[in-house]
Amino acid sequence: MVKQVSVFLENRAGRIYDVCNLLGKNGINIRALSVADTSDFGILRLILDNPEKAINVLKEAKFTVSSTDVVAIEISDKPGGLAEILKIFDENSINVEYMYAFLAKIPEKAVLIFRFDNTEEIVEKLKKKNIKLISSEELYKL
Repeated sequence: MVKQVSVFLENRAGRIYDVCNLLGKNGINIRALSVADTSDFGILRLILDNPEKAINVLKEAKFTVSSTDVVAIEISDKPGGLAEILKIFDENSINVEYMYAFLAKIPEKAVLIFRFDNTEEIVEKLKKKNIKLISSEELYKL
């Protein structure tokens, strides 16, 4: 499993910059991100090379921060590659809460970040299906 950092932000200009600037000034590299928003606030979901340091830095700067375990899965980077993994999810009644892409430097592979409702149970199911899961150590180095 991989630790994702979520930052809750007011939906106004400059807030994503504030987070990214703060992380950069503290030597924390963003590996992947996703933004979900409503009319009043947004959730910036981040995969970072040093999530624990990021959480501390962001909390010190008075941002509302939480962490969540997510799963990084390697798939074939070809037409239908995503459909192949989603078919396995469908056949095993695995519900995806949300997902987003991770830009990886793995030839002919793509990495996707998934959030499931019962992560530990689903990780075991995926391992039994020989799905390539990427550890946090591997992911932070990509």
